Amino acid sequence: MPIQIVTVAGSGVLGAQIAFQTAFHGYTVNVYDISEALLEKAKVTFQKLGEAYKQDLKATSDQIQKAIGNIRYFSDLGKAVADSDLLIEAVPENPEIKIDFYQKLATVAPQKTIFASNSSTLLPSQFAAATGRPERFLALHFANEIWKHNTAEIMGHPGTSSQVFDTVVAFAKSIGMVALPLHKEQPGYIVNSLLVPLLGAGLGLLVRGVADVETIDKTWMVATGAPVGPFGILDVVGITTAYNINKIAAEKTKNGHEQKVVDYLKTHFIDTGKLGVATGEGFYKYPNPSYIDPDFLK
Repeated sequence: MPIQIVTVAGSGVLGAQIAFQTAFHGYTVNVYDISEALLEKAKVTFQKLGEAYKQDLKATSDQIQKAIGNIRYFSDLGKAVADSDLLIEAVPENPEIKIDFYQKLATVAPQKTIFASNSSTLLPSQFAAATGRPERFLALHFANEIWKHNTAEIMGHPGTSSQVFDTVVAFAKSIGMVALPLHKEQPGYIVNSLLVPLLGAGLGLLVRGVADVETIDKTWMVATGAPVGPFGILDVVGITTAYNINKIAAEKTKNGHEQKVVDYLKTHFIDTGKLGVATGEGFYKYPNPSYIDPDFLK
């Protein structure tokens, strides 16, 4: 059965983007969040996303108004999912919050509804039992700024129905995504399995004093043709995220080198409020970082 009505649970950064992208491609979208205040905030976010779509995708005002018109708002989970073919969960990246959410969802969602998690670090098998419908549950992971970085990684768990998997792959394509099916569960999916080691290697070279930020980025950009190097990427991802990932790794491994990276990020960036693009400065200064200068690669 084709998907027609989509519920997005959670209207934060990615939840709002998923909802807007889906509505932009003609679907009826129910946005659920835990309070009316958060839903009002989401309405403002959708207006801003509309401007980004006009600038980046050359979308018309008419297209944006149609997209916004396709969105409905709910603070009652039962009502939000009552007629939904697909629910995409984008609630905070905390296992307890997600399990609690799925247990509540299981009691109110119709049997037809497919559940998909946008979790970037947690595996579907961790929540399959809590959903009450493991065969209709999988992960559907989007990258930030999904209208530009239009990847959709689809990852089931051993109990996911192949028909459900194929339905979600087709849905991802229908909202303008490049669908990337994974055949096994993998922490970090494909993108982060490739990206996290790259960023870690860049930080390691810097902290050990092997080379400076610009030289490391320049090396990667010239050698591979990439438009940005690891430190430019870290500024976009957000240095707080990098700090948290490294902190968890250092606590787990008790590795002295990883702890040096954590200390370096805390001293130079976390404590000084230089958190990347969002604050106007990280490893580079924005809106005009030096790596976009044509002379940078010389």
